[in-house]
Amino acid sequence: MKSFPYAFAGVAELLRSQHNARIHLLATILVIAAGLWLGISAQQWALLFIACAMVWCVEALNTAIEFLADALTTEPHPLIKKAKDVAAAAVLIAAVFSLAIGVMVFLPYF
Repeated sequence: MKSFPYAFAGVAELLRSQHNARIHLLATILVIAAGLWLGISAQQWALLFIACAMVWCVEALNTAIEFLADALTTEPHPLIKKAKDVAAAAVLIAAVFSLAIGVMVFLPYF
């Protein structure tokens, strides 16, 4: 129970400091609203929740890597650049596959 305040502080920092996290929040809200409006099945909800959770988790890890890298040095370093680029790629991969899941769930309704 003592770790919950730290986790909530992390979510708050993620939303406060990361523009992309705010975009993910909007997308999550829109996905939930669309699911409620369309009355999707439990299995479809499960797919969407997994997709949203995947994007949120990878975005949080990407942000943590960026914060740690920035704490190490303010000087450009090729390995830090590679680490940040790969972490950003992970977010992109998660977002693209989540979009694909969203299309598969919602397309039949339109």
